[in-house]
Amino acid sequence: MNIRDDQAVQELNQSLNLEPLWLPFTPNRQFKASPRLIASAKDMHYYTDDGRKVLDGIAGLWCVNAGHCRDGIVSAIQEQAQTIDYTTAFNMSHPTVFQAAEMVTRLAPDDLDHVFFVNSGSESVDTALKIAIGYHNALGKPRHRLIGRERGYHGVGFGGMSVGGMTPNRKAFSAALLPGVDHLPHTHSLEHAAFSKGQPEWGAHLADDLERIVALHDASNIAAVIVEPVAGSAGVLVPPKGYLQRLREICDKHGLLLIFDEVITGFGRTGSAFASHTLGVVPDMITFAKGVSNGAAPLGGVLVKKEIYDAFMDGSEEVIEFFHGYTYSGHPLATAAAIATMDIYEQESLFDRSRELAPYYEEAVHSLKGLPHVIDVRNFGLMCGVELEPIPGHPGKRAYETFVKCYQNGVLVRSGGETIALTPPLIATRSHVDEIAGTLGDALKSMA
Repeated sequence: MNIRDDQAVQELNQSLNLEPLWLPFTPNRQFKASPRLIASAKDMHYYTDDGRKVLDGIAGLWCVNAGHCRDGIVSAIQEQAQTIDYTTAFNMSHPTVFQAAEMVTRLAPDDLDHVFFVNSGSESVDTALKIAIGYHNALGKPRHRLIGRERGYHGVGFGGMSVGGMTPNRKAFSAALLPGVDHLPHTHSLEHAAFSKGQPEWGAHLADDLERIVALHDASNIAAVIVEPVAGSAGVLVPPKGYLQRLREICDKHGLLLIFDEVITGFGRTGSAFASHTLGVVPDMITFAKGVSNGAAPLGGVLVKKEIYDAFMDGSEEVIEFFHGYTYSGHPLATAAAIATMDIYEQESLFDRSRELAPYYEEAVHSLKGLPHVIDVRNFGLMCGVELEPIPGHPGKRAYETFVKCYQNGVLVRSGGETIALTPPLIATRSHVDEIAGTLGDALKSMA
């Protein structure tokens, strides 16, 4: 284990020039005034530049499902780098990417048996939207409209922002978002579903708003509907019972493609390979990233049903079927990491472990009910959102201060808006869950 807490590392970090870097989704001036620097990581923990041990309560960023710096993944990347560092994905390929594709499709539900690799969740969403529009074009029945959902997060590409419904991500770019996009209402209701354990009983009827949108635009103009099975970045918004089933029925009725954005929920987070399995609804496409490579190398993709793939293949064999792709699509190091990651998932039965830990996790996080400023706790699988009462005139301030307090006390949580998200690696034990919930509880009490 390479825990880099020696004097040389501390001196290096102290000499760093922080100014050239523009950090993403970060108040840069605030961070650089008091930086949080990670020197190393292993299994369930980070180690800071000053030698502190911090329990990772968010799996990196919903992605390090098998824990940090796993030997098999590290070795796979090293070996691949010595064998093939890079080859173009255009008119060329390499063996590892085909092996990774086969493993991903084996995990996928039903006949989602083809995968298009990209490098991130944002790219996977934009790719899926283009596939949806291209599919209808290939059938000779063009459709161009796309339907997302309020409070949905689908990455930061213009396509993902357009179908997404998180206001801060959209407002600065609203004039440049895609035309022809509409949104379903979100499913979050403090009045009807606060402190629900698992799927709320209330809210399935909200899916029926898709019928209103179809009546407004006509089904012949709508290419696809995209939703997260469980909305992660918006604060872990769990779908009401029957809601996704109703969306599937309406999409089938009107010939709309249904896309599940499983960038967060994929690869064990809900106790199955995909939330589609857990929730019993099969979409036409699944976008994924994060957990596929355990966060060790950038990789994402889109799983599609055979009928979608076949529609693109119905033409001359010499013609490019889909004018889309990236320089690093299916990169050798990333796909090697993915193969090693999926091997660990299988060898250690991590999806089963996730499902078995979920009831204990549910009770632990709901024990926070009644603590100062806690107005809701939502959970599904190893996902939890603890919503806090906002400070008047200071949106997000209470959650951010709670994040800082927990980090200072040795546990990493995630703040987003008014919500604290808890999403530990799948290798977590009951004692880890107790530490996460206990540290958050202590932080809330101390800030009362």
